[in-house]
Amino acid sequence: MQQPKSLTFATSNRDFSVTLNKRVNEYFKNHNINRHANGEMVVKTVVMFAAYFVPYSLILANVVTGNLAMLASVIVMSLGLAGIGLSVMHDANHGAYAKEKWINVLIGYSLNLIGANAFNWKMQHNVLHHTYTNVHEEDEDISPRGALRMTPHTAWKKVHKYQFIYAWFLYGLMTIVWLFFKDYVRIVRYHQTGLAKKQNANITTEWIILIFSKLLYITYIFVLPVLFTPLLWWQIIIGIVLMHYIAGFILAIIFQPAHVIEGTEFPLPDDANMLENNWAVHQLLTTTNFGNKSRWFSWYVGGLNFQIEHHLFPSICHVHYRKISGIVKETATEFGLPYKSTRTFFQALVLHGRLLKQLGARPV
Repeated sequence: MQQPKSLTFATSNRDFSVTLNKRVNEYFKNHNINRHANGEMVVKTVVMFAAYFVPYSLILANVVTGNLAMLASVIVMSLGLAGIGLSVMHDANHGAYAKEKWINVLIGYSLNLIGANAFNWKMQHNVLHHTYTNVHEEDEDISPRGALRMTPHTAWKKVHKYQFIYAWFLYGLMTIVWLFFKDYVRIVRYHQTGLAKKQNANITTEWIILIFSKLLYITYIFVLPVLFTPLLWWQIIIGIVLMHYIAGFILAIIFQPAHVIEGTEFPLPDDANMLENNWAVHQLLTTTNFGNKSRWFSWYVGGLNFQIEHHLFPSICHVHYRKISGIVKETATEFGLPYKSTRTFFQALVLHGRLLKQLGARPV
């Protein structure tokens, strides 16, 4: 996708970018490896969809009965919901799942199938976040309105003093807000700002897809259980909210420590609207890896704990990140550039919480 705004990156350190790309390309060529999904990725896709739809089907067929069994089913569905977002649609909407565009588009729409919207996600994530990572008023991932202050350049409010406490509770609302509010606000904003047009999107088509997929989601997640199960409407709503809250919390605590963490940078452009470093170096300065030694953790979160590799090579399927991470780290070290990483996921969460507290303090 094209860059949506006139912000530019410096041309320094081009040798790093050229060298790194050459080495990564040679790795795939020399080992005769396809950059896209492999058998492991296909199995993972099946597992994530099964985790979401099998419990749903059992509930709808009245096989699952009893409060504990119902709760367990909702929890498994939440893990599947988050897993589809982390490990399946994420790669597809980056064009990394398959070489064939139609496969990426089809699997990418799995995001619509679970209540969100692929078009909005690609605008916010692929275009704004990946291009202008941690840049105030450009990267929407660090520009939440009101209750959270995730950059030192955001206006401070008294309530931010306590964000290191309440942020964790708000994180669970992520997918609920997408479902009922944010998707509608964003599609309007992307149309009004001209971002949708710059990405050659047909806004009428996107509105039709958004409305149809939202209605489809509400139909199968709420209407069908009302019609075909003995559950009362309010019980179904509680299950839906709980499922989304757990999934939203999982998604938030995976994405936030990658960029909003103690030690990261929040660069601003100069008067000429230029950022200090070239794009690749910018990614190194604003991105942190975590918990890279845990293979099961990497498996579930779609390799997003290798966030540096993901930001530098978003079109490469995440199943390859572990292998190319050594190349990235070695090249960064060779050029005297940082390669930020925390040993464990828990440590990353602690450092994220510490930065939330620092950003919540009244600016001097």
